[in-house]
Amino acid sequence: MIEDFAEALRDLRNAVGNPPFREMSGRSGAISHTTLHEATKGNRLPSWETTVEFVKVCDADPAAYRERWEAANLAVRSVSAGSPSADRSADGLAASVTGGVDLRTVEIGSETPAPDVQPPRPSSGRLWLSRPVALVAAAVILGAAAVIVVVTVNRGSEPSRPSTNPTGSPSIAAAAPAECPVRVTNPPWAPPLHKGDAAVFVEDVTLADCTRVAPGKTMPKVWRLKNAGNVPWKGYSLRRLDPTQRADHCQTISDVPIEDTEPGETVDIRTDVTTPRKPGLCYVRFKMVDASGTVAFPGSRPINFQIIVGEL
Repeated sequence: MIEDFAEALRDLRNAVGNPPFREMSGRSGAISHTTLHEATKGNRLPSWETTVEFVKVCDADPAAYRERWEAANLAVRSVSAGSPSADRSADGLAASVTGGVDLRTVEIGSETPAPDVQPPRPSSGRLWLSRPVALVAAAVILGAAAVIVVVTVNRGSEPSRPSTNPTGSPSIAAAAPAECPVRVTNPPWAPPLHKGDAAVFVEDVTLADCTRVAPGKTMPKVWRLKNAGNVPWKGYSLRRLDPTQRADHCQTISDVPIEDTEPGETVDIRTDVTTPRKPGLCYVRFKMVDASGTVAFPGSRPINFQIIVGEL
């Protein structure tokens, strides 16, 4: 499970042009490049805080990765709980019962390998506390009495719940119509790959945001874009940000070709979308890449579609 999750992070990084870890660290401002690198090795599961920063600097939404992280974390905890080893440290024991969260303070931006978690951030909303967990440690060296350690974890402003998948991944999760359309923010500013290149979204020709579609159906999705710069689009395509697609995902091809488009022209871009059997919110994002496969507009919002899968 840990290796699978690391592979998903590697795929995401590759989808946005495989930026150097030092560059990713600079964009994050919260996680060191060594910690970001460790997250892709598959040696151990990164903390949720590290995962959030990794996914954000790759222009994706952390909520789309929450379900997979929870599954991997559960597997780690199950293995830890079943191990009879007596030499496990108190820090390791505490981490295993707090969802992998290491409560030690980490120097932000440190260049040395450190626990891949930042100090808990202040909550702007209500505070949700997990049920206090009693940890029974080994008997003290000189005494026979057992030590009970109680750890209370601040998970943030709201409890962990199934992801509504508002982004970078094509996941499907339980969602109500009120959760659509998904509100997204602009990624950090970055110049276009080719100087003078520019793209403008014109309209959704089909499947407007929050259209309700029955499960197990295949329908065309068409976006209309305008080449608003002075660079011809030759060999451009839309690349799905998360190429790994499970049975409960909305299915599309990974690379949607774009007809060659001269500056000033508009182009309709089409892909077929097959909805899963499972109802929920389907949010899928694409980035425009040039003929070499490099992201053309790293500082622009991805192209997306978001539909509600459910009985009509």
